[in-house]
Amino acid sequence: MKNKRVTLFAGHYGSGKTNIAVNYALHLKEKYEKVVITDLDIVNPYFRTADSLDELTKAGIKLISSEFANSNVDLPALPQDVYSILDDKSAVAILDIGGDDRGAYALGRYETAIREENDYEMLFVFNMYRPLTPDAKSAFEVMKEIELAGKIKFTAIVNNSNLGVLTTKEDVISSVESVNELSQLSGLPIKMTTVSENLVDSFNGEIDNIFPLKLQKKIV
Repeated sequence: MKNKRVTLFAGHYGSGKTNIAVNYALHLKEKYEKVVITDLDIVNPYFRTADSLDELTKAGIKLISSEFANSNVDLPALPQDVYSILDDKSAVAILDIGGDDRGAYALGRYETAIREENDYEMLFVFNMYRPLTPDAKSAFEVMKEIELAGKIKFTAIVNNSNLGVLTTKEDVISSVESVNELSQLSGLPIKMTTVSENLVDSFNGEIDNIFPLKLQKKIV
């Protein structure tokens, strides 16, 4: 199946969307010549796409992010280059959207162009092991808030339920019921379930559409 030209990742704070966005960009680079990843997170959270700048650059992936990324400056500033990914149809683009509805407001600046092109997917990143999204109903509320703020509807779900480096196979299996319920509530398909690359071989087909994940390293 052909990928959409623009892929947007959004979710609750701490859901792991930035780590997925970086991994997905590297994945797409294996199939497409021109890949761009954009950090639209103006809230300046702990993890930034810019933490993976060296890895992305080495892979030939362009990163567009605020000049204040990886600094202690918290300004609602977005680089002008963001508009270039909407104009350059030859590039496959990944957008890392800010957490919750507050972060999604930045998306509203570009939603008209994204929807008019109509070659995108908007993926909700679900992590049931975060305090404010422990179940499908609470996650569904976050989903609706993000849609309202960003003005774009989600098209699918990414199950990224994990406990970081402490995650076990059983933790991932335990999340299946909740993400299936979220799928039913929202009417959206589950695009993939992320699993740390060192655990992938242990599943033996028990979960469909597993996406191997390499944990992002934080620059301090």
